[in-house]
Amino acid sequence: MRAFCSLGSKRIRLRVGRFVEPACQTCVVDAMEKVSRAFEWVAVAVLILAFAFALLGVVRDLLQGTAGETTYRHGRAILGRGILIGLEVLVAADLIRTVAVEPTLENVGVLGIIVLIRTVLSFSLDVEIEGVLPWRRAAQARD
Repeated sequence: MRAFCSLGSKRIRLRVGRFVEPACQTCVVDAMEKVSRAFEWVAVAVLILAFAFALLGVVRDLLQGTAGETTYRHGRAILGRGILIGLEVLVAADLIRTVAVEPTLENVGVLGIIVLIRTVLSFSLDVEIEGVLPWRRAAQARD
């Protein structure tokens, strides 16, 4: 399988899956940067959709006369799950950027810290949405 990379006005042929010539390494880095940006935009779209679905769910519940507390929990759960998915997509974008674009030791360290923070945030959001710790969820289901 072959791919083309444009370097200035010159087109260079690459073999996909093989090492890239240094002259066209910039093309691969640019492509991975664009892929990483695309993942970030997908995360933004997920957050917007989660907000819209939560808003629609709350409006539907209010029109149906559902209790306020139930409506609030339902809307919060939808939005929280959307935030969780958005965080996962952002972690993927950071991984792509760090590994493919600038794989320096400093960037890998920064990525580790970012992933750790986002993991703790995801865990906290999950506990907040479900109202119970993950390892106690199975015990509650059995009771």
